[in-house]
Amino acid sequence: MIDLPLGFNEWLPATQAVTLALLTFVQEDVPTVSAALLAAAGNLAWQTGLLGCFLGIWIGDALLYLAARGIGRPLLDHPWPKWFFDRDRIVQSERWFAEKGTWLLLSSRFIPGTRLPTYLAAGFLRLSFGRFLLVTGFAVAVWTVSIFLFARTLGSDLLQWLRQWHSGAWGGLLLVIALVLTIRLSSKLFQRSFRRRVRAAFGRWRRWEFWPAWLFYAPVAVNYLRLAIRHRSVTLPTAANPGIFSGGFVGESKIATLRSLYASSPDFTAEAHLLDSAPPTERLATLQRLRDRHHINHPFILKPDVGQRGIGVKLIRTEDQAATCLQQTRSPLVVQRYVPGPHEIGVFYYRFPDEPHGRVFAITEKIFPSIIGDGRHSVEELVWQDDRARFLAEKYLQRFGKRRYDVVPAGEILKLIEAGNHAQGCIFRDGSHLYSRELEHRIDEISRRLEGFFIGRYDIRYSSEDDLRVARNFHIIELNGAASEATNIYDARNSLFAAYRTLFRQWELVFAIGAANRARGCPPLPLAPLWRAWRENVALAATYPQAD
Repeated sequence: MIDLPLGFNEWLPATQAVTLALLTFVQEDVPTVSAALLAAAGNLAWQTGLLGCFLGIWIGDALLYLAARGIGRPLLDHPWPKWFFDRDRIVQSERWFAEKGTWLLLSSRFIPGTRLPTYLAAGFLRLSFGRFLLVTGFAVAVWTVSIFLFARTLGSDLLQWLRQWHSGAWGGLLLVIALVLTIRLSSKLFQRSFRRRVRAAFGRWRRWEFWPAWLFYAPVAVNYLRLAIRHRSVTLPTAANPGIFSGGFVGESKIATLRSLYASSPDFTAEAHLLDSAPPTERLATLQRLRDRHHINHPFILKPDVGQRGIGVKLIRTEDQAATCLQQTRSPLVVQRYVPGPHEIGVFYYRFPDEPHGRVFAITEKIFPSIIGDGRHSVEELVWQDDRARFLAEKYLQRFGKRRYDVVPAGEILKLIEAGNHAQGCIFRDGSHLYSRELEHRIDEISRRLEGFFIGRYDIRYSSEDDLRVARNFHIIELNGAASEATNIYDARNSLFAAYRTLFRQWELVFAIGAANRARGCPPLPLAPLWRAWRENVALAATYPQAD
């Protein structure tokens, strides 16, 4: 028998407890189970094993939290561009974690693989440290005491049970996850916010105008392939407008088209200028000089020079808004004088190269959705109460940021969108009642002044229907080429069949005009540069700010 130094036995329990605590920093479960088995066999005091494992696990959890909050949180608080890191999302996540944090911390202790991300998230999102310690301390206590009680009750049988658990761990884990998800889904069904999101999702599927693009355009893609085979060219639409890059199929410059329009029809075109790529501070100074030179006051429009579907269009009312926009993207931007309207239409026009005059194919009336305050409900509540806006609630509410929780004063009208694009939430109606021979003649006159333009859609703002019908006092804010649509198809009163019939006819016109230009010596763009232009467009779109 070995004689221990005098006083060593007094320090032995403390040494054992510290050793177990340090071992839990490496791996929690193995030291805890080992200590429990040693205690059950009488080789370790229960108090020593339980206290050492509990403190080690609890302190380790606290260190994870402090590392995330001390190191990771400053990274979140860095003034990143919005396209890279959305501060509003962080605020929403903090609010959500504050509400759900207790449940998440408790459940993560008993669901394998979830503790590390949950504890780090608690630190990143600044959950109260006192609350974190209290909840995790309770969870760790339940966990360690349970293991020690199992070991005391089962003894050596616990080893066999652990082996079985290890061999079936994946099945057990999947069972636990399924059970947790079922419980969480059941609880969510009783939450009003969850129920209304589910109803809105089902409502979008019942209304084809809200279908995802991959579903809605599948028949259009099949028809496109049919036309490509018929005309023996996949890229033939790029020859439809020889005066525009790719015919306006993808990657065309908005400022190039607007300059041509302004040069040939200045009375009917909104003035626009290009703001080239540069560092934000330099561009802000350039923007101010440009505005001073051309007397462009607030508000004005900033939008990407290359873009589609209304992405990145911003109505700038203050210098701070301009600075924020320039920090979010360094792509070339169009600075355009704001046309208040207040009305807007889309006019789809076409002309065959051998014809002296063109025609208006379709007119779309654009309605900008709004909500009216009652002095009692917030922006978010009013949007969800609207029969149509609720289908696009998240898209609308993202634009308001923290203002979504503000109560709207009684009688105040709040516009939900500025960009006249269906993808951004604008309401489209068939505008055939706005057609007049004078309007068609004016659009044809403007179009024939543009060299190499034969088919596309004009976006026009005007003050009154009377002025529009006699073709005066309107301004073109954009012209889109071969890839544009006759957007009157999105009128909710249209049938799906009618929408496809219009789109099929439109693409037949695009291919036919492209074929006519090809016969006149204007070849379509090869597939390789078209593919590069599309990839560049996608990359640029990822940097654009959210549209107003």
